[in-house]
Amino acid sequence: MSKPRRLPGDPTPDRAVERALRVDHAGEYGAVRIYAGQLAVLGQRPESTNAAAKVRTMAEQEHKHLAAFDALLNERHVRPTVLAPVWHVAGFALGAATALLGDKAAMACTEAVEEVIDDHYRDQAERLRETEPELSATLDAFRAEEVEHRDIARAAGAKEAPAYPALSGAVRSATRLAIWLSTRI
Repeated sequence: MSKPRRLPGDPTPDRAVERALRVDHAGEYGAVRIYAGQLAVLGQRPESTNAAAKVRTMAEQEHKHLAAFDALLNERHVRPTVLAPVWHVAGFALGAATALLGDKAAMACTEAVEEVIDDHYRDQAERLRETEPELSATLDAFRAEEVEHRDIARAAGAKEAPAYPALSGAVRSATRLAIWLSTRI
């Protein structure tokens, strides 16, 4: 099989890996912050005990993903996104705001984010499969857990959230924008 053709402006293979690590680290950091925001609200409401337990379990996995990307950034001397302070605040705010709308809205947020991440990790893993098989395998493993989070959110009634189409559409769009920005900045 011949090497994929690079076009002018395409990142070099090394630069593409740096971008992948940077955006994935940012995404996992954002996920940790979204869940922290959700737990700050859901953890205070007795009627949200079940939702909070689900979010807590998913957050634990996201912390492991973040730790893995922290290590990869350090090993490969890749700088994190300069937008981390923005994602710190924005992630928490998104999580808290959706949880304030109720358990199902929090789950709709999770579902929307994880739908985008499913596609994102799948595309990255495929692009990196030949040149970075270990990183590709890590992405595949994390993707499976993200899909599990999406499925948990669906089973918990994500689609029953108030204004579900608008809410999930806005979260998906915001997630895509965050990916685009974190890849580049």
